[in-house]
Amino acid sequence: MSRNRGMMSENLKYEIARELGVDRIVSTEGWGGVSSRDCGNIVKKAIEIAEKSVNGR
Repeated sequence: MSRNRGMMSENLKYEIARELGVDRIVSTEGWGGVSSRDCGNIVKKAIEIAEKSVNGR
């Protein structure tokens, strides 16, 4: 059974991580080192970006 690819591009994830100030954690420890709270904030920001994109069309 194959695993589904994520919905967010890697570039978008890194951009949001940089914006939220967790990019250093990602670069040193990988995504597994990011706290659950910060991951939630990344998802929240990605949803906001997606909603703006949909509403802007």
